[in-house]
Amino acid sequence: MPQIGLVSAVNLRVQGSSAYLWSSRSSSLGTESRDGCLQRNSLCFAGSESMGHKLKIRATTRRLVKDLGPLKVVCIDYPRPELDNTVNYLEAAFLSSTFRASPRPTKPLEIVIAGAGLGGLSTAKYLADAGHKPILLEARDVLGGKVAAWKDDDGDWYETGLHIFFGAYPNIQNLFGELGINDRLQWKEHSMIFAMPSKPGEFSRFDFPEALPAPLNGVLAILKNNEMLTWPEKVKFAIGLLPAMLGGQSYVEAQDGISVKDWMRKQGVPDRVTDEVFIAMSKALNFINPDELSMQCILIALNRFLQEKHGSKMAFLDGNPPERLCMPIVEHIESKGGQVRLNSRIKKIELNEDGSVKCFILNDGSTVEGDAFVFATPVDIFKLLLPEDWKEIPYFQKLEKLVGVPVINVHIWFDRKLKNTYDHLLFSRSSLLSVYADMSVTCKEYYNPNQSMLELVFAPAEEWISRSDSEIIDATMKELATLFPDEISADQSKAKILKYHVVKTPRSVYKTVPGCEPCRPLQRSPIEGFYLAG
Repeated sequence: MPQIGLVSAVNLRVQGSSAYLWSSRSSSLGTESRDGCLQRNSLCFAGSESMGHKLKIRATTRRLVKDLGPLKVVCIDYPRPELDNTVNYLEAAFLSSTFRASPRPTKPLEIVIAGAGLGGLSTAKYLADAGHKPILLEARDVLGGKVAAWKDDDGDWYETGLHIFFGAYPNIQNLFGELGINDRLQWKEHSMIFAMPSKPGEFSRFDFPEALPAPLNGVLAILKNNEMLTWPEKVKFAIGLLPAMLGGQSYVEAQDGISVKDWMRKQGVPDRVTDEVFIAMSKALNFINPDELSMQCILIALNRFLQEKHGSKMAFLDGNPPERLCMPIVEHIESKGGQVRLNSRIKKIELNEDGSVKCFILNDGSTVEGDAFVFATPVDIFKLLLPEDWKEIPYFQKLEKLVGVPVINVHIWFDRKLKNTYDHLLFSRSSLLSVYADMSVTCKEYYNPNQSMLELVFAPAEEWISRSDSEIIDATMKELATLFPDEISADQSKAKILKYHVVKTPRSVYKTVPGCEPCRPLQRSPIEGFYLAG
C-alpha cells in the first residue's frame, strides 16, 4: 500500500522556540535526521506500514532550530478506492445519467420539494438535470437535514451527527463525482477499530488486506482478530452466516421479521458474538440494540461488505456538511434554474376537491404551487402534516409503524491533545456511546495540533433525550474515562473540558424493528402528482 495518499497542508503555529514530530518510522516527506525526526515542514506517523495509526506529537527543546517559522503540517489520507468499476457504482452512474440524457421537456414542470436534507437536495438535483424546475423548501435556516451543522461564536462547527461515507454507498459516491468534489472525502485505512471494555484504553482491529478481493479480505480480517472472538466462536459465526451468503437477496429480505439477537440464537451463534460485535454494529446502523433491530438491516450491510472489496472502507467529509457537501448541490440546482428556499416551513398541505395537492401553505401564510409535489422530510414530520382525507388510504396508514428513533450527538473540546486515539472512526462498545472520532485528527477543517475535539454518538438515547445537557456530558465523561483511562477522568482532574455542544434529535431515522420493511412506501403515492423521497 502506498505510504502517502492525498496530501493537503494546514498551518500549525509553533508554541515555543521549536517543535518536532516524532515517529517510530520515517515518512518520505521533508528532511530526515539520523534519529528519525523531521526537522521542518513535515509530519511523521507512529505505527508500522500504514499511515492511519496513532499520531504522536511531542514538543522538545533538543536540537533547536533558530528562527523556525510557522510549521507546515500535512494531513495524509488514503487514495480514493477503485469504486468506479463496481457493479453497484456502474448501475448508479447509469441511472443518474438517464436524467441528463433524457429529451428536454417542451414545458418544464415546476416541482415543489419539502425538505433540504440529502434526500430533498438530490431529488432537486436530478430533476434539474432532467430539465425541470425544482422549488426546494427547507423549514430551518440551515441545509442538510440529518447532516446539518452550525458554527458557534468561536467559529467552531458542531453537527447533527457523526457521518462517514462507505465505499458501499454507490449513489452518494456517484453524486460526489458528478459534482466534482471527490477530493472532499478523506479516505481512511481499510479497518474497523473497536474499543476493548475489558481492557480499558486498548483497541481491537479488523484490518482488511488490500491484496485480496472480497469476500476473502473480510474473511481474513475476521480470522486475524483474536482479541474479540475465539476460534470456536468464529467457526460458529461463519456457519451461522452461510444461509445468508448462499441465499442471496431473497434470504436477506425474508429476515425482516426477526431481531438480530433472536436470529443469532436461531443460527447457533454464541451470545458473546452478539455482545462483542453486533451491539456496536446495531447502534452504529440504527442507534438501537440488537434485541430490537431487524436482522435484515445487519444482513444488508454485511452483504455489501462481503461482496465489495472496498464496501466497508470509510471516508470522512473534509469539513462541515452544509458548506462542503450541500452547497455544491444547491449551486448545481440554481445553475439550472431551480430554487432553494430556507426558512420556508410548511404549515399545511392544501388539497383540491379530487384529493390531489393544490399547494403547500407556509407558516407565513404564503402559498407555493407546482405541477408536482415531493415530500423528502423525516417520516414523523410528514405524518404530522398528513391531510385528513389521506389518512384512511392504506399507503399512508402503513407509515404509522415507522417511528423515528431518538439520538444525541455530543461534541467535547479538550484542553489538550489526546494520545489514545486514531485517525479513524472508532466503535466505543460502551453502554451509552455508539461510535466516536477525534475530529481534530480525522477532518481537515477541524484539524487542531494542540487540542482534541471528540464527536460522539450517544445511543440508545430514548431515556436521555429529555435530560439536561450537563447530565449527558457527565454520563459521557464517565464512559470516556474507560476509553482514555490515562488521560480522562469523570471529575476532569486530567483532561479539562474547554466547551461542549449537545445536539438532540428526538426523531431521527425510523426505528428498523422487525416487521417494518413492508411499511416502507414506494416513491410514487396513490395521489396523482404526489411523491415521497429520502
